[in-house]
Amino acid sequence: MTTTSAILGQFDLCADRAEFPDLDNGYSYPVAERLHLFGGRTRWAVVAELLGYAPRDGNLVDVVHRFGNCLTHGEPGFGEFLERVDNMAELDPDRTGRYPGGTPVVVRGTALSVPAAPGTPWQDVFRQLAPAHRPLLLADPAELRTGLPADLPVLLRLDEWNQPEDLGGVMPSEHETFRLIAEVLDSGDPSRYRPALAPNTHWSHWPEAGTL
Repeated sequence: MTTTSAILGQFDLCADRAEFPDLDNGYSYPVAERLHLFGGRTRWAVVAELLGYAPRDGNLVDVVHRFGNCLTHGEPGFGEFLERVDNMAELDPDRTGRYPGGTPVVVRGTALSVPAAPGTPWQDVFRQLAPAHRPLLLADPAELRTGLPADLPVLLRLDEWNQPEDLGGVMPSEHETFRLIAEVLDSGDPSRYRPALAPNTHWSHWPEAGTL
């Protein structure tokens, strides 16, 4: 089995277990996303982040997935579920799902002013905040490197890509994006990532996500 096949095989196995990044998750309104590719010689790893508002958790959550052949702990698939807003219990104690107005959102101790009217749904509030505050909302270096060898080099970061619309019907190994990612990881050459499909990871492409 080639390294490319082994990488795609791991992706497919995680997809079979529903532990592969899914932007059409009915329990989370997508806000932002990011993919990190790491590799060197015979080692490879991928960290995927799906940031979304999860009404059942009552918070903005960065769901981290990890894949690779050199993970220092844990199995490929789900990693951490990182709640981002420090003061959600004060902002929405009754879980109304709406911004009360007049109060900053505190993320990792940083107060962010909210350009939204009272009563705005939380997913819309966070979608307004995300473009200017991606580094604060997504994983910091320590969170990103959890479970990875400290010396594993970064090959490529993607802030957008083409995601399969139906992971139940299209496996990662059948989709252009993840086949190209496997080629990059196998070769160590980021220039192999030359997609023909347009990105579709922006939240506007996933209107049913979060609505369960």
